[in-house]
Amino acid sequence: MMKSLAKTLLRFAPMKFATLAVLVVLVATATALAQNPRIQTSQLDALAAKASETVDVNIDGSLMQLAAKFLSSKDADEAKVKELVNGLKGIYVKSFTFENEGAYSEADLEGIRSQLRNSAWNKLVNVNSKKEGSVEVYLMQSGSQVSGLAVLAAAPKEITVVNIVGPVDLEKLSALEGMFGVPELGIERPKPKRKN
Repeated sequence: MMKSLAKTLLRFAPMKFATLAVLVVLVATATALAQNPRIQTSQLDALAAKASETVDVNIDGSLMQLAAKFLSSKDADEAKVKELVNGLKGIYVKSFTFENEGAYSEADLEGIRSQLRNSAWNKLVNVNSKKEGSVEVYLMQSGSQVSGLAVLAAAPKEITVVNIVGPVDLEKLSALEGMFGVPELGIERPKPKRKN
């Protein structure tokens, strides 16, 4: 009896091993997807009907590299931007401006915030003002390298979400303000060190 039970278990052992292997692959894939620096913003699309102005920028890596080819390496500012976008996998901006306050609710922003509460994201900045709204800045890191940046800015009459995917050099990030649809974020440029 024990011999036949052992034979039966051995016959099903490879199937159990295969099932376990498939589960391990699925969990690893789900974990990798959960740590994707690309923020999904489609839940905000319904706000376009209420907005007086809408900005929607979707520049993936290949389009960004194509656009970078048109930047001059001879112009110092354009050369800096060209260097900064090299290696980026995408810049995504969604912004809505409304005629009146109250056109959106905190519930509209919850889908964005829930993605940013993922343990892979770290909140760096959280500024709240009853008059002017809030600004939240998040970073995703892979080891010591920044792999994504997200900014959520909500004012009484405006919402802006900026998502930069790929290796981001924080010291050079201010060079992207006003380019590729990235709004002015008020990032201070580092001051050059004086030689003594």
